[in-house]
This record gives sequence, C-alpha cells and structure tokens, in this order.
Amino acid sequence: MKKNILFVIESLDCAGAEKSLVTLLSMLDFEKVSVDLQLFSYGQILEDLVPKEVNILKPIQYTLFSQYNLKDSLVNAYKQKNYNMLISRFRYSTFIRMRNYRNSQKARIYWENTSNVIESNSKKYDVAISFAQGVPTFYVSEKVHAEKKFAWVNVSYKLKGKDKDFQKKHYDKFDKIVAVSESANEIFLDTFPIYKKKTTVIYDINNPEFISSMADIGNGYTDNFNGIRILTIGRLAKQKGYDIAIETCRKLRDIDIDFRWYVLGKGPLKKEIEQLIIDYNLKNHFILLGVEANPYPFIKNADIYVQTSKFEGYGLALAEARMLNVPIVTTRFDAVYNQMIDGKNGLVVDMEAEAVSKGIVEIINNDQLREDIIDYLKVEKKGNLEEIQKFYQLIG
Repeated sequence: MKKNILFVIESLDCAGAEKSLVTLLSMLDFEKVSVDLQLFSYGQILEDLVPKEVNILKPIQYTLFSQYNLKDSLVNAYKQKNYNMLISRFRYSTFIRMRNYRNSQKARIYWENTSNVIESNSKKYDVAISFAQGVPTFYVSEKVHAEKKFAWVNVSYKLKGKDKDFQKKHYDKFDKIVAVSESANEIFLDTFPIYKKKTTVIYDINNPEFISSMADIGNGYTDNFNGIRILTIGRLAKQKGYDIAIETCRKLRDIDIDFRWYVLGKGPLKKEIEQLIIDYNLKNHFILLGVEANPYPFIKNADIYVQTSKFEGYGLALAEARMLNVPIVTTRFDAVYNQMIDGKNGLVVDMEAEAVSKGIVEIINNDQLREDIIDYLKVEKKGNLEEIQKFYQLIG
C-alpha cells in the first residue's frame, strides 16, 4: 500500500535545501509513495524540475493575501468582512521593522503573528516532513495531521532564550529530527541535547550522473573571457560571507591577476553588494549573474570554485563542484570537513580575505598542486545515492 507523504518547504528557489529536495523527489519510487508538496512561495525557478507525479498543493490563503499591496489588502478585507489576516499582516510588519532580526527570530515572529489565520491541511498523511527549519517546521507541527512527523535541519545554527523555547515546543511534536551532516547534528544537539535519541543524519543526496549530464546542456558564460574564472554559488546573505569575497576580490585585483569572479545567487544583500562593487571599482571583476535553474555549465567551465561561507549545514555547492572536478578554495566553516580534505580535493583556509586570496593565488600559480587536486577529484567517491535507502528506512 502506498504511503501518503507531505513535504513542506518555503519555496523552490535555487538554493541548497531546495535543490536537495528536488533531487530527493526525483529519486522516489512513486509505486511506493504518493507525494504532496506544500510551498509558502510559488513561481520559483526549481518548480519546473519537480517530478510530474508530485502534487504541488494550492497556496495557503494567507500567503496569497500577503502578496496584495496595501490598498488591495484593505479592499479584500472589507469585501470578505474579515479583518483577521489584515491585522496579522500589520502586526508582523510592525514587529519585523523594529530591529534587525536573525532568520530564526523572523520565523518565530512570523508564526506568532500569523498562525491563527493559517488554515490546517485537512488531509491525513502517513508521513509529514518539514524540509527546512523555521516556518515549515512550525506548519507541520501545528497544521498537519500525520502518523509520523519528521523535521529536517539543513543549516548549522544555535538558539537561545525565547527562540529556543519557542522551537522546542514544536520539535517536541516530531518523531525524528534529521540533520544533513554530522556537524549540523552536533550543533543542533548543543542547543537541544534532550533530542539526542531522536536525531539522525541523512546527507543531502547528490546524483553525479544527473549533474554531469546537466553540465553538458544549457547556457554558461557568454562573455568570451579568456582569463581565470572564479565561481561562487549561494544566496546573497550574510551567512555566505560575501564581505570576505568582496575583500578577497580587491586583493586579487591589486596584485594584477587576470580574473573574473562570478556569483550565482540572489538575496537580501544584493543592493549592498552592488554598492560595494561600485565603491571598490570591481564591476569588471565581481559579476552578479542572478540565478540559473541549471548552474552546472557554469561550474564545469570555472577554473576555481570559491566558498566563503561563515556557516553551512552541509555545503551542497561544494559537492557539485567536486563532482565536476573543479578545484575548490573554501573557508573553514563547521561542516566543511564532511566533504573537504585540505590539500587533496581543494584548500580549506581561515575565514578571512587574506587567507582566501592566498589560497586562490596558490591554485593559480602552483601548476602541480592544481593538477594534483584535479586528479584527486577525478577518482574520489562521487555522490551518495545510498542515502535514499536511509530515507526509506526513516519513513518505514
């Protein structure tokens, strides 16, 4: 008998957790499972890659309401003779503007102010999975009926005080908590040691055959540049360390290296990064490409992949660069040694611009090191398709 499974994630934008979910969905045996997918934001770039067997559910009513401008939201509330959503939206907007909150705080404040107007899912599931921390976890906790509930933790983060207490009452309702790496699990248990017996690790699934085939199709660089191509993939957000990347770029420019540093991603720091590019006269060196549903031609044709993250749950882009045999320079974030062997498949450096720039220069100038890294990448274990068996064991 098929298991009915619900997955919940905020959106299918082009980021690590989202790509991991799409890969997982593409590997499921739909003779064994029936899958619904609930999103909180629609129309993002990876939706087209969701298997046709997956039923993407209609938007939650509040998410539709929150897209209205102020005038239309007032009109809608008046026509419906129901002002609860309007009040919730104003309360959330007021709180969120008071100061610069962390993502975990934003998620708590959102749920505290909107959960009363978010309808429950009326279906009964065998398994419900929140595939990201924060709002998807709160939603599955409170608004979904399921025999078993599992919460994915795909970022390394620590909680304290009100945020810790708030999230604990939701995690209490889950049967298992799944971290995407050993280090993500350890950091989660630093905050919640009480859950040691119900945490497990299932790595983000990487399919090397899929990535290799995708690297040979679609569009890549179009600027006919013949120098060193450096690539970074990641949301334009603080955790990705773009302050380190920009400063590193300045250092490389000042020592007269013929390079261009490309970035695939979007996010809240876009305007700030664009201003830094102008301020530091880097427009010919640090190039924002936006997002691409298929980033793999860009990775394959890069000379060096650079990750300047301050923390990661796993680091999916590193795995993708490794699968396409591109030398890596990465900062020493918590989960980095789940994948990297310093000096073998790339260089792991301190989390500051001087160290990152030295690592990049070393790979550019040291031909033997670069060749040795590429040779190692070609023979190291690629992908982890066996993780799908852990998923089937989890859902029973």
